Amino acid sequence: MKLEKVIAVRSNKTIYRDGYKCIKVFDSNYSKADILNEALNQARIEETGLNIPKISQVTTVDGKWAIVSDFIEGKTLAELMEENADKKDEYLELLVDLQLEVHSKVSPLLNKLKDKMNRKISESSLDATTRYELHTRLEGMPKHKKVCHGDFNPSNIIITENGTPYILDWAHATQGNASADVARTYLLFCLNNDNDTAKKYLDLFCKKSNTAKQYVQKWMPIVAASQSVKGNEKEREFLLSWVDVVDYE
Repeated sequence: MKLEKVIAVRSNKTIYRDGYKCIKVFDSNYSKADILNEALNQARIEETGLNIPKISQVTTVDGKWAIVSDFIEGKTLAELMEENADKKDEYLELLVDLQLEVHSKVSPLLNKLKDKMNRKISESSLDATTRYELHTRLEGMPKHKKVCHGDFNPSNIIITENGTPYILDWAHATQGNASADVARTYLLFCLNNDNDTAKKYLDLFCKKSNTAKQYVQKWMPIVAASQSVKGNEKEREFLLSWVDVVDYE
């Protein structure tokens, strides 16, 4: 493998291209369990038939763990939205259609969304009373088994030259309630200071899926609290500000 062409640098990882292969190399201090779980998630999602880059190898490079998968040539949906402002609504519709396709799949061996969120809420910096309220609300939400991406946003979708979409980055994939996944995407738009697109996205998803907006909104504090565990201080402050947005019942 040639690690010469860097295509992205992320926190704790660097992504290279070598011909038709994409090599994600993790920092030496990155959790081996998390890396292997990411590879396992991706392999399980491959089995659902969704259009995703396929894994060909999990290996080490200079003592660092790496995941090798197909390189998908194209532009991200985020880039296309930026370059073609007049087509933004059209791209937003594609985003929602792809997310609905993800939610139409099942993968019984994926980790459960509720288990992950309960763990994250317990790890958060929130006081004990708020954590209790969030755990209680989470427990009361309907239990589903839909595939949830966990970080579904326009930068994780590649559109090839012939218009074929591929969905990337399955590190956070779980099975559970699709509305939690939608709440996460909504908050990601808000984190990028794109409140108008966040609102349009939520309206469009709820219309296409026949989901009550209030139902997705009930997930917002839960998702925000569970996401607040990672990320920088500014993101944490923003997410924690959402925890009390909806009154508890």
